[in-house]
Amino acid sequence: MPRLLPLALVTLTLTGCAAGCTAGAGDAEGSGSRHGSGPITLAIGRDTTGYLRPLLERWNQAHPGERVTLLELPEASDEQRAQMVANLQARSDRYDVLGLDVVWTAEFADAGWIVPLERSMFPLDRFLPPVVDTAVYRGKLWAVPYTSNAGLLYYRRDLLAKEGFEPPATWAQLREQARALRAGYGVDGYAGQFLAYEGLTVNFAEAVQSAGGGRILSPDGTRVTLDAGRAEAALDFLRGGLREGWIPRQALSYKEEESRLAFQEGRLAFARNWPHAYGPAARSPLAGRFAVTRLPGLDGPGSSTLGGTNLAVSAFSRHQRSAVEFIRYFTGLENQRRVLTDGSFPPVWTELYDDPGLIERFPYLPVLKKSILSARPRPARADYNQVSLVIASAVSGALDPPFEESSADVAASLKGQLDEIIRAP
Repeated sequence: MPRLLPLALVTLTLTGCAAGCTAGAGDAEGSGSRHGSGPITLAIGRDTTGYLRPLLERWNQAHPGERVTLLELPEASDEQRAQMVANLQARSDRYDVLGLDVVWTAEFADAGWIVPLERSMFPLDRFLPPVVDTAVYRGKLWAVPYTSNAGLLYYRRDLLAKEGFEPPATWAQLREQARALRAGYGVDGYAGQFLAYEGLTVNFAEAVQSAGGGRILSPDGTRVTLDAGRAEAALDFLRGGLREGWIPRQALSYKEEESRLAFQEGRLAFARNWPHAYGPAARSPLAGRFAVTRLPGLDGPGSSTLGGTNLAVSAFSRHQRSAVEFIRYFTGLENQRRVLTDGSFPPVWTELYDDPGLIERFPYLPVLKKSILSARPRPARADYNQVSLVIASAVSGALDPPFEESSADVAASLKGQLDEIIRAP
């Protein structure tokens, strides 16, 4: 366990306030805590790999008066957000530490649901720089990076070797190989997360980015930058796969877990998923027969959406000092190593990606590091959820056969809807 700061210093870095604890992003950094130590609850997405409880038990054994209880939220990020928002809008003190999708920082800070943190308490200079940026909003640190994420292409190494294929780096190569493997081995070709939720927004954003470097919105979220040509190319890539059959129709109902299982059970030749799918596959009958590479793009390797989870302190927690100390423990180097080795989640400490022992055990780390460093964050907007819903709805409709509306028309309509959101007061 890393060395923890004295409790008095934690008290000073989160100074007391009565009304300020529920104010928004304009609060002074470090304000927000009028509470002390005691039991806390960690609210975070469902642990599908079973790695969390042993880490929590280590904390509980060392802190019997500040025991942490795990509250697992649904797997889908949209459902996690809905439960958290309902709790925080009610000013409930049930949640102390919040496991936030990296895209929620602006929204939760603006709403006054989380408190700003003191940068000096965390070794941020040893974290991957793009990951740290996801926890900063309007110049203040509102959360601490816990896991990072970037999309990877999982592929059947054994089948590609039989056909003499190299891992696909372009959409055309993916199409060619998916069709060939489907015909020769009876496996479906390719799938991502195509259900109408945040996962579809991410998959579409990655396709736009991979079609020559486009963006849906500017990084600060103040302008719609969706290029008609790149959006049309992204939609054509996905619709073409569905039309030709190398993307199976059932993929339209896939979230992360469904696509993971489809690949792990040998039903897919290729799958876009996050790194957490690697560990379960490596422990399955597919072990030794698959590998990962960067996402393909229109003319070469594509670009992922930057994902991950940050840990924040609820503005309504009664034990904010314990919450901060727990976050310092949970994001420390020792636990970050376990996040990777036991949970198969990408750590946020840069040095772990260069550790020879870890690379031997997790040979995808160099590819993952490149993917994270080249990934693009989602725009920092407090109303990002509304933006995501509009994108997911438009793309979901476009992927539903018989494809009556052209890709160009879908792209133009989506751009118009986004323009209305951005212009709204």
